[in-house]
Amino acid sequence: MQLWLCPLLAFLMGSIPFGLLMAKSRGIDIRAHGSGNIGATNVLRVMGKKFGIPCLLLDMLKGFIPVAIAVNLIQITGRPVQVPLGLPDAWVMKLAAGDALKAQIAHIATALAAVLGHNYSPWAGFKGGKGIATSAGVLLGLMPFAVVLLLAVWLLLFFTTRYVSVASIGAAAVLPLLTLWGSWHHGRIQDGTWNKPLFVFSIIIAVLAAWKHRTNIQRLRAGTENRFERKRA
Repeated sequence: MQLWLCPLLAFLMGSIPFGLLMAKSRGIDIRAHGSGNIGATNVLRVMGKKFGIPCLLLDMLKGFIPVAIAVNLIQITGRPVQVPLGLPDAWVMKLAAGDALKAQIAHIATALAAVLGHNYSPWAGFKGGKGIATSAGVLLGLMPFAVVLLLAVWLLLFFTTRYVSVASIGAAAVLPLLTLWGSWHHGRIQDGTWNKPLFVFSIIIAVLAAWKHRTNIQRLRAGTENRFERKRA
């Protein structure tokens, strides 16, 4: 049951359009303002930090929560859980190391379902955000330390360019390399037990990020992309 229930829960949680709902609570259709996106960046730009920051956190949580549940419900014997929730043993499916691939696929299917739910929400006409915040939440559940490194990359690119799109695409592009490095650093590649589904997922996330930012890329090339300017004193 855990193998199909976790991805289903992830898609349902990921599909909650927090940005759209928060804007509607103020009588605003966020899709008609700014970039037209329902994600946290556009909410921040149109409605300010009061709504943008909560939207960012909620979009991250809807990726983090289902993945954290999945890695606790479907465990690999002998391997630590990155984010332990202390769930009852009766709920936990413990797979032998020989079945690690099955657990890894279930975790990644859950992660991907959360991102796809956000990007293509059925409650918003199968449209959604660009998936960066939700992907960050997913990665917090899968590989927390990697998020710290990705955040450093994102901040470096953002403060260098002042473009959220450049920072987001750049951080997503670094993710597959970071996944490989982490597997090598922990000796998983050397002994053949590295998380291949996670690497495939990192590539999918990078491609999805570029695809969802395709209009931003066009505006960057045309010099019309919205830039977050520093506030003057």
